Amino acid sequence: MSTARNYQNDLWLVFDYITDTRYGWPSTCNERFGRAPVQLLHEWNTITHTSEYEGAAELRPLTYDEVQALFDAADGRVEEIRARRRKGSLAALRDAMVLKTVYAFGLRRQEACGLDLCDLRRNPKVAEYGRFGAIFVRYGKASKGGPPKRRSTSTSARSAPPSCRASTRHSGSPSAATGCP
Repeated sequence: MSTARNYQNDLWLVFDYITDTRYGWPSTCNERFGRAPVQLLHEWNTITHTSEYEGAAELRPLTYDEVQALFDAADGRVEEIRARRRKGSLAALRDAMVLKTVYAFGLRRQEACGLDLCDLRRNPKVAEYGRFGAIFVRYGKASKGGPPKRRSTSTSARSAPPSCRASTRHSGSPSAATGCP
């Protein structure tokens, strides 16, 4: 519905421009064609907002406890692979760290793909994270037709679940902290 409403709003703006007497279109059209343009979109024939949230009710944000359970499951997968002495524990650890990084910094998928270790920055609000309190996003969401935007994003100790906060206190090494900024 929101896409249709956006198209409708664009059309309304075009019609509003064409019918506005300040620009002279109505008089010019009347002289040349014998008719003046009229606004075709009105309240009674357009899509309206029926509720504040139009998304599916089952697509809600995760609760704090659900996020913690997700992180625990990702960490549990690493431990399970290590306990079986199988290959893949490093890949599982990487996946768990990327999951926590994406959550803690609110990154988009493409932004996470473009991260490198040199993108980690200090955040004075959470000094205990050392140089892992902020991330410089080099490949952010682009404007229509433009290049990717660069931005810095930071986290705070209050927003991170306990599993994130605990893993960054162990050491200043990148492997200990990149998963939980």
